[in-house]
Amino acid sequence: MILSDLALRPATRAELPAVLALLADEDTVVDPHSVTVTEAHERAFADIGADPRNEMLVLTDGALVLGCLQITYIPGLGKGGAERALIEAVRIRADRRGGGLGRELMERAAARARDRGCALVQLTSGKRRTDAHRFYASLGYARSHEGFKLPL
Repeated sequence: MILSDLALRPATRAELPAVLALLADEDTVVDPHSVTVTEAHERAFADIGADPRNEMLVLTDGALVLGCLQITYIPGLGKGGAERALIEAVRIRADRRGGGLGRELMERAAARARDRGCALVQLTSGKRRTDAHRFYASLGYARSHEGFKLPL
């Protein structure tokens, strides 16, 4: 596969099952046809698409969805009033890892944020995802903060 032939673009509604399949299990390939798209998924996908500060992006090779991530652009007073980009839900198909797709996905997402004028890109990663932490460090991401979450 030639990485330059890949596209990073907003997901379409028809690709929602493929995105949900990627998010369902990061260690195995889930058949998008086996995924149940709920009303909550439909609503969230529509809300993301309607919000100019949110993007659900897919990395594709033709019609095949190879990866996904969500970017939320956050306005702030720090960094001279520049936006920051928050990246979440990063996934590459389990059977396609190790060939540079994750790097391509993240570099293209960072370029997209840079082109928008963002001053930085930030993300969180589960504490047990040590392979992901090494990957993000290899891209230049620094462990600069300790994250906290409060389930509601």
